[in-house]
Amino acid sequence: MTQDELKERIYRNSISNYVFLAIRLGLGVVLFRLVYQSLTAEEFGFWGLLWSVFGYGILLDFGFGFTAQKRVAELSAHQKWDELSRVLSTIFFSYVAIAMILVAFGLFGSPYLIHIFKIHPENTKVFTRALTIFFCGMGVAFPMGIFPEMLKGQQRISLANYTLLAGFLMSFSLVLLCMKNKWGLNMLLVITLGCSMLAELVCGLFALHRMPMVRIRADLFSRDMVRNTMRFSLFAYVTTLTTVILTRTDQLVLSTMLAVSSVAVYLAGAKVSELFTSFALQIPDTLSPAAAHLHAKGDKDFLRSLLLNGTRFSVMVATPMYLICAFYMDELVWLLTGKNDPASMRMTVWTGQVLLFWGYVTILTQSVSKRIFMMSGHERRLMWLGVGEALLNLGLSVVLVWKFKTVFSVAVGSLIATFIFG
Repeated sequence: MTQDELKERIYRNSISNYVFLAIRLGLGVVLFRLVYQSLTAEEFGFWGLLWSVFGYGILLDFGFGFTAQKRVAELSAHQKWDELSRVLSTIFFSYVAIAMILVAFGLFGSPYLIHIFKIHPENTKVFTRALTIFFCGMGVAFPMGIFPEMLKGQQRISLANYTLLAGFLMSFSLVLLCMKNKWGLNMLLVITLGCSMLAELVCGLFALHRMPMVRIRADLFSRDMVRNTMRFSLFAYVTTLTTVILTRTDQLVLSTMLAVSSVAVYLAGAKVSELFTSFALQIPDTLSPAAAHLHAKGDKDFLRSLLLNGTRFSVMVATPMYLICAFYMDELVWLLTGKNDPASMRMTVWTGQVLLFWGYVTILTQSVSKRIFMMSGHERRLMWLGVGEALLNLGLSVVLVWKFKTVFSVAVGSLIATFIFG
């Protein structure tokens, strides 16, 4: 692949990321409202709880997804199809083992797990069945998660995006039908999980069609390959774990050291920062497979160019977005909360400003470099930097909240840690 072809794919993939994000956000708002109005309060709360658990499912990946993306990019560059077949077979059937645990937990653990939640007795049977469907569906779909990563490794992120978007549109249409005919919570779960799994399966067909010499078979599973793969996967996993700590522990610190109600003050401001970073990170997300390909080819000059120009372009996109969000923070918070009382929302607005700047600093200092370094043999150093940042973030947040007793303090702790390590 020539440098011009690689650049063209980066641009195409970045555009598809924005298309995918914009459509999902727009339809997601509509879908949220429809589901909210169609389900009872307890059903909707349980629905939200299930998808919150689904979000933490990334920790069951153990870094294998990122490894699949990296190894497809590297081994395809040298056409080492036999080795790639062993790598992908090993990862896929490792996923199958995790999937079997999830399915077993869904079948046998749901009746016990359901009693942890405070549910009205008349809904216990229905919710137990929903929990079983959720874990079994999550288990069946889990191995399919390797297929979009394979497409990303081939630098066909745009194809992965449009395929997953097609699955989302199918899910959206069927959910509308489900709401109209009042099919209930369980059918809603079957539709959303089934459409997602189908889209990922199609991604696999596209990816394997481009690599006809690659096979995914149980007899190609290799314990030695597990050990070799785990070396990179472990670093990628710890890096993912530190990201979860950086983005999720502020709420835990506030709820344990101040009050649960303080989390509501934090969340409105944090949502503005979250939306900003989700838009600004679409370009850096396309650089990982390109970096792995260039690293495998030994093209260090183009890697340096990718790092420099990727950072420039990200800053160019992020800066005006940051300024708009910063200047209109009051209006954005009002749009999210519906509250127009400056006095009561002052802490939320200032927390939002700090978290927004935290996101901007992350874009400037880490967004591109972290993805390129991870794919270029610096995963060990990157892991230790991530661990250091996460620990400093947590430590500063705890100390500042303990000292000043304000929501604003936890945001300042996050900003300082990221500024230093960035």
